Amino acid sequence: MGPGVGRLTCSPVPNGRSGRSILALRHPAQYVVAAFVAASLVGALLLSIPAASQAPGRAPALTALFTATSAVCVTGLVVVDTGGYWTTFGQWIILALIQVGGFGIMTLTSLIVFVVARRLGLRRRLIAAAETGSMNLGDVRQLLIGVAQLSFGVEAVVATLLFLRFWISHGEAPGRAAFLGVFHAVSAFNNAGFSVFSDSMIGLNRDPFVLLVLSATVVIGGLGLLVWAQIARNPRRPQRWNLHAKLTVVTTAVLVTTGWALFAWFEWTNPRTLGRMSIPDSLGNALFHSVMPRTAGFNSVDVAAMREPSRLLTEILMFIGGGSASTAGGIKVTTFALLGWVMWAEVRGDPDVVAFERRVPEEAQRQAVTVALSAIGLVIVATMALLATTELPRADLQFEAISAVGTVGLSTGATALLSSSSQIIVIGLMILGRVGPPTLFAALVLRERDRQYGFADERPIIG
Repeated sequence: MGPGVGRLTCSPVPNGRSGRSILALRHPAQYVVAAFVAASLVGALLLSIPAASQAPGRAPALTALFTATSAVCVTGLVVVDTGGYWTTFGQWIILALIQVGGFGIMTLTSLIVFVVARRLGLRRRLIAAAETGSMNLGDVRQLLIGVAQLSFGVEAVVATLLFLRFWISHGEAPGRAAFLGVFHAVSAFNNAGFSVFSDSMIGLNRDPFVLLVLSATVVIGGLGLLVWAQIARNPRRPQRWNLHAKLTVVTTAVLVTTGWALFAWFEWTNPRTLGRMSIPDSLGNALFHSVMPRTAGFNSVDVAAMREPSRLLTEILMFIGGGSASTAGGIKVTTFALLGWVMWAEVRGDPDVVAFERRVPEEAQRQAVTVALSAIGLVIVATMALLATTELPRADLQFEAISAVGTVGLSTGATALLSSSSQIIVIGLMILGRVGPPTLFAALVLRERDRQYGFADERPIIG
């Protein structure tokens, strides 16, 4: 690491001895971890206030910590009913934690891009500046303004649309309709999946307006600031977008369309999900469920009632997630797309991996493989840990593990049945799933170094 990049040090100790600081954050991504852990603890303290819960006394510490962590990590997994257990005051706290978590991850992960760019050579720094739409890699103020404009602008529009819908079409009182609009707008844009309705969106699964508005909001939040900056600069010329934007938009469109078609096919005749709906409602709910596993977590049909192919499809979409430097989780669509391009190049025998007429550096390929395999390993270990601490079916616990690692929030109903030790495991998974990909990415890039010598080639047997 270059001098001063992402390092926090203290002055010499009072007795005059020089030494390293007791607290030294060697990588900028460590600030992300510290910030999310601190926010989760503060949120848990706030939710422990007696006025935050409707139960006598105060909420149990573990319940408050689980809910706060889920909100800060914009996951959506809950061990209690958000609308029935927490008071209006407690729901406002959850809303604030979601906003802080979503705004923080968009800001901090975008900042990591800039900090990492300082580690690169001049040529790559200029490329990074051009691709992020920033003339000054150190312009943190401009970055914060961009994130705030995107977040609050979209949330304000969506909150207004939902407010009018809940007030006019569903007969809610104006104050209640306004709260419902704001809460679900913030939750959707930040891909949190929290809802004050006890059945999430099942009670609204025949309202295409609400489903489409929430779906569009989730996609907008899941693309990320850097992608929207590219779209804003060249709205009618996508060929001028950088590789990151092209991969994110194209892969998102392919995954949403494919998931929509497959989920409609798998559930079309299932009387517990789409089977009893009209054709328009079935298509609308299939689209809604194709979008939500991208880390949003709302559901308009009972997840536990879905057929096994639909569950597997949902797990795949949850694992992939959304765009990098966005409010979404998962391994990210760019990682998934890059792995596909690597496989295609290998099958064709091409010497280079080329995507959209751009050669992908070998270090980016290795980083994608590392992120994907690390996530797979985390899901496997997490599932085994949950199996060892909870007497629930493996399929349900695996679904919960992927949902937590992908910061999705969808559940088959197992979350509320988890033991205390299992809840602690899931809390750790939500934090790792939220901060893990950017932390790992920054660590991999900042550890890149030139070697002054090489070794002889030798090819092992593959397959």
